[in-house]
Amino acid sequence: MKNKVELKKYLNKVLLISLCIIFLFLVLNIYEYREYTKNFNNKINNIINVLQNKYPKLSEKEIIEILNNKDNNKSKTLEKYGISLNNKAIVIENDEKYHQYLIINMTILILSIFILIIVFLKYLKKREKDINDITKYIEEINRKNYSLKIDSNSEDELSILKNEICKTTVMLKELADNETKDKINLKKSLEDISHQIKTPLTSILIMLDNLIDDYDMDKKTREDFIIDIKRNVININFLIESILKLSRFDANTINFIKEEKLLKDILIEVIKNVSPLCDLKNIKINITEAKTIKIMCDFNWEIEAITNILKNSLEYSYLNSKIDIFCEQNNAYSMITIKDYGRGIDKKDIKHIFERFYKGENSTKDSVGIGLALAKTIIENDNGTVDVKSDKNGTRFIIKYFKL
Repeated sequence: MKNKVELKKYLNKVLLISLCIIFLFLVLNIYEYREYTKNFNNKINNIINVLQNKYPKLSEKEIIEILNNKDNNKSKTLEKYGISLNNKAIVIENDEKYHQYLIINMTILILSIFILIIVFLKYLKKREKDINDITKYIEEINRKNYSLKIDSNSEDELSILKNEICKTTVMLKELADNETKDKINLKKSLEDISHQIKTPLTSILIMLDNLIDDYDMDKKTREDFIIDIKRNVININFLIESILKLSRFDANTINFIKEEKLLKDILIEVIKNVSPLCDLKNIKINITEAKTIKIMCDFNWEIEAITNILKNSLEYSYLNSKIDIFCEQNNAYSMITIKDYGRGIDKKDIKHIFERFYKGENSTKDSVGIGLALAKTIIENDNGTVDVKSDKNGTRFIIKYFKL
């Protein structure tokens, strides 16, 4: 296994303790040897002094030669006095020192073994604690408790496992949060959809009741009712179609067919889609510099996205006015700017206009607040962005398609 840092630390501790023990024994042995040597040499020195006093003719050189003679003398003189050359030191003080150092050495050895056992047990206890912690973390995750804090600075295998569990916990927490948000958004969307459909349906039912109950209704009023019913049905149909399209985007079931298309061709189709509204409000649309600009996109979906944005500009424009569409490109992106000269969008509504079912204070009665949300989703799927700026002189939608 990789990164066994904790085990390495444990082995380093054992090695350090072992080296300390060896060093301590070495120091004791040296000190013990010096004690033995000092005691023995003192005794030999005393013997030499006595011999020189009693036997003046015996030179120091002869005495030294006797001491350094390597021939083993089989004499058993000392055994007469109960001293064994093999089992006991001749110098009794050295024999006592030997037993003292033996006790010290055994004590150090036992303490060293005890310390090593403590270090090993501490290592095992930490591993057991880590394993218990991991088990508890997993149990909490199984209970769907993702608010866990896993703090681990080491890099041993159990800490790596903890960190992986932490990553999994964060991911599960995000999934749980997203699931909760999705449920809230779904609930809100259903409420909004219900409200958006309920209002025109109620209006249709009232007008139908009037048509059914009043046989003598004048022709003009009857025609107005029928026109209003048709308009509400169209709005409901547009709302349902837009919701279904957004649902397909949310479910990732839409496969974009991206091809390089002339911006001019897209705008021609967009203007065809909004021409009835242009005629109704007598608004002229001017296009600048779109002939040679190309973008990589899904042709049909981009027509729908820009149609929704242009339709919004037309709804906010005054009668007998105009809308300018500016096109430009550089090495990074191609850009479309749609500028109207209408009443503008309120500042507090600007940051919400791309939200689903949001309707600003200046919205028209036919607005359902979903067209711009759908447009933004489509443009972003074609590697683009859409932004809006508005003031009392009108509104500008800025669409950028970034080059891959």
